Amino acid sequence: MCVFVYADATAGSLWDKYVKKKKLDPLEVYIPPVILTQLQIKDLEKTLDVDKPEYANCRSLLRSGPAASLRVNIRAVAQYASDAGNGKTASDDVDQCLRALEDLDSLFLRASRNEGKTSIKTMKAKIDTALNALDSLLQTVPADVLTKGKAVADAYRSADDDTEAQVSDPEIKQLESIL
Repeated sequence: MCVFVYADATAGSLWDKYVKKKKLDPLEVYIPPVILTQLQIKDLEKTLDVDKPEYANCRSLLRSGPAASLRVNIRAVAQYASDAGNGKTASDDVDQCLRALEDLDSLFLRASRNEGKTSIKTMKAKIDTALNALDSLLQTVPADVLTKGKAVADAYRSADDDTEAQVSDPEIKQLESIL
């Protein structure tokens, strides 16, 4: 029995020699989606300020767009932070952010099903926790990379706003309806 456990323990390290781990993309690739997710979460908080929030839509927003890949992106950022010596802080930020978003998702689910008492105040607290954790994680990123990431995210958001403005044009809507 002990031999089996020992063999099992060493098998993992022997196996690591043969498994190729995917090399991370450059840090610059991960920063804009994290920033966009941060902005998306802030927008989500605004949707809670109406009289009757649509919790199912809130939950959908939490799972779509840049937020859909948040888990992968913040873990990659944390890996870079770890390589730079900030691993403990970054890892804690990732855990805190993901835990808050999972709790928020659960609150949205319960609210959409009218199960139990869920308060918007609690939801906003979870959003604040996630945003603070993302802020803290982004502080581990070198300033030049963060500046470039913010510029890319801003360009993406302004391009997205331009597209929405064009679609709201009545002539374009009429053309789209014809097609």
